[in-house]
Amino acid sequence: MPISETWLLPDGVADVLPEQAQVIETLRRNSLDFLASRGYQLVYTPFIEYIESLSSLSESNQDLDLATFKVIDQLSGRLLGVRADMTPQVARIDAHVHPVDGVARYCYAGTVLHTKPQGFNTTRAPLQLGAELFGSDSIDADVEMVDLMISLIQEAGLADGIHLDLGHVGLFRSLVQKAGLNKATERQLSDLYQRKALPELADFTQDLAFGSDFYALGRFASDLDALEAHLSADVLANVEFKHAFDAVKTTQAEIQARWPNLHIGIDVVELRSYHYHTGLMYAVYAPNRAAPLAQGGRYDGIGQHFGRARPATGFSCDLYALSAGRFEAKSVVVAPKGNQADLLAAIQATRTQGLSVIQLLGQDDLSSVPYATHQLVNRNGEWTVEKI
Repeated sequence: MPISETWLLPDGVADVLPEQAQVIETLRRNSLDFLASRGYQLVYTPFIEYIESLSSLSESNQDLDLATFKVIDQLSGRLLGVRADMTPQVARIDAHVHPVDGVARYCYAGTVLHTKPQGFNTTRAPLQLGAELFGSDSIDADVEMVDLMISLIQEAGLADGIHLDLGHVGLFRSLVQKAGLNKATERQLSDLYQRKALPELADFTQDLAFGSDFYALGRFASDLDALEAHLSADVLANVEFKHAFDAVKTTQAEIQARWPNLHIGIDVVELRSYHYHTGLMYAVYAPNRAAPLAQGGRYDGIGQHFGRARPATGFSCDLYALSAGRFEAKSVVVAPKGNQADLLAAIQATRTQGLSVIQLLGQDDLSSVPYATHQLVNRNGEWTVEKI
């Protein structure tokens, strides 16, 4: 490779320069402090693991498996995976490393790596921050997690105009099971729902068992009252379907009560990560942004891969996306060279006030610190900070 190209980075990977890094790090610290105030304990997970550990989700989520870089461990000869998501790692901790009786709450922040960008104009190395709750199958746990997600977005200063989407895989899954559909038909239906292709859906469901119910599920996916009115009594009486339907209505009512000005949308056929999630799904969107600010859902039984199946719900977000477009100007004070006691005391006092102080080196002058905003000068025997 020519020397002129050695500084280039792979597609989807970028440096974070000082101005933006300061914003991101402040956001990371504040977010983790906020999660700690809600009782979520911080954990660190390794960047690389045996692929068997990371496959607790990839077995049911092919998208995650395809997103995971795989390499050979030169020490053991075994296959390793670079984490593409931290949820399976936290599930391993809950199930095997740090088993807790009752409810356990964890939070985390760290870089993950994807083989390909997971969305338009996104990085392959997101800085993922998230929270996970293990040990409760109550709808109250889902409500807590949705409320926590929205509160975190508010703490990040992005609450204006946000929109919450709610869905539940149980509606579609229970209807598929009741109709006895094969996997190929299930996949075709899922594709039609994802594309919102109502004319195609009408044709496709004509000859299916409970075809009118499958069509109603897509036609009235965003209106629970209309959906209920157009479903057959047989489907509405199904225990699994009713449980999922009630969970969406309860969550919507609970979150609306806590956030009366929040716009909440319903889409019961939003089936992203369908084979991964087991219940309620949720995502927060902001105006003029195609990708969600944060998203999550219920994924019961995740710890089974590690010998301890537990109900679980959680969400995650990319701190790079949360901080996008924001700039935080910092005051930088330049102090002259010297080791006089009064000068050193003035430098220390200025730093104690929360300001950044750089002392000049050798023959340097102010021009050697082009981003300086202030300087420390001696006026009549007293050191003062003056704007440059």
